[in-house]
Order: sequence, then structure tokens, then C-alpha cells
Amino acid sequence: MNLHFKILMPVSFVLFLSFGFKIQNEKIYFNEKIISSFVLNDIYGKLFSLDNYKKNKGCIVVFTCNHCPFATLYQERLNKLNEKYKEKGFPLIAINSISAVDFPEENISDLKKRAKDKKYNFPYLVDTKQEAARLFGASKTPHAFVVYWQNNQWLVKYNGAIDDNGAEPAKAEEHYVENAINELIAGKSVSVKETKSIGCAIKFKN
Repeated sequence: MNLHFKILMPVSFVLFLSFGFKIQNEKIYFNEKIISSFVLNDIYGKLFSLDNYKKNKGCIVVFTCNHCPFATLYQERLNKLNEKYKEKGFPLIAINSISAVDFPEENISDLKKRAKDKKYNFPYLVDTKQEAARLFGASKTPHAFVVYWQNNQWLVKYNGAIDDNGAEPAKAEEHYVENAINELIAGKSVSVKETKSIGCAIKFKN
């Protein structure tokens, strides 16, 4: 399945004023990855642990940020995903693993402002040491994971893109995250387990 992104960018993003491109998903050999729990502060200083969600069927974990134009395309969709699936046992958790040293707009004050402006209805966690990003193998923003509580462990059932159309959500033909959750709720195996995440690269510190 081709991922289609057509984006109009501010002048400040040099060479990205207006463009569109297609990326063919590569064949990826998927193995269910066991994810150990993690503890992170949210943007307000409250501690969150993945273990707090064991009473749910699973979670949607999305690595995102403020500065990436690809990530900003999905802000409303994250709210809608959490609203739709939280009561079905799959709440959404967003994680920011981007250094504010490299990108000043990733500082806590700006994260709080964005969360307030966009009325985030989900926890927004700060992965200062990038431990969660390394744990999941997150590479881009946004990068989505559907994790499932099974046999007393967290298993990644899907990872990759949220859907196949960043710029025009109404024209998305494949809703990867939603499809994965719907199949899990129905007791089925996830048919599309992995796709290529599209967005700005997470720059890891040594």
C-alpha cells in the first residue's frame, strides 16, 4: 500500500514549501516484540507507568512532537483515536522523545501550550532520556504502536503509520491502527502488522 502525503509548509521549512510524494512499503518480517513497562513523567510532572494500563486490553502508543510538520498533521486524529478506543480498552498514550536542545519548541512550556491549544484528551509523556523510544524501536514522528496485554506481558501487535494519508484524513484508504485494534477486539490476528512510519527522524543521543 502506498502512503500519500501532500503537505503545504511554512516558508521557514526550506525546500518544503509545497510537495507530495509516495513511498512504497517495504516487506518487513514482523516478530511480536515483548515490551517491558516504563515510567515517565507527563508534561505536568505526573508519573505514568505502562503497568497502570494492565486492566485494559491494550494501548495505542504514539511517538510524536511539536516541531515535525508530519506529526502536526495527526494531532486531531490522536484525539479521535483515544476518544474512539479508550472505552473499548485501548487508550492512547503520546510520548515525546525529542531533545529540546536540538529543537527548542520541544520544551515543556511549548508542549503544555500545544496540548492545551489542541485540547489533547490523552496523556503526553516526556521521554527525556529516550528510553521509551529505544525500548519500542521508534524511529519517526509520528510512529504508532498497538500493544496488547497477553499472557501477563505487553506484546507489540502493530507498529508503523497511523493511516495512509497524512494531509487528507478523509481520503485515507487504510487505517492501520484502527484496523489492528478492531481485529484484536474481534479476537482475530492482526492482518497488517507493520508498515513504514513516515515523518521526521528521532535523533538519538549517545
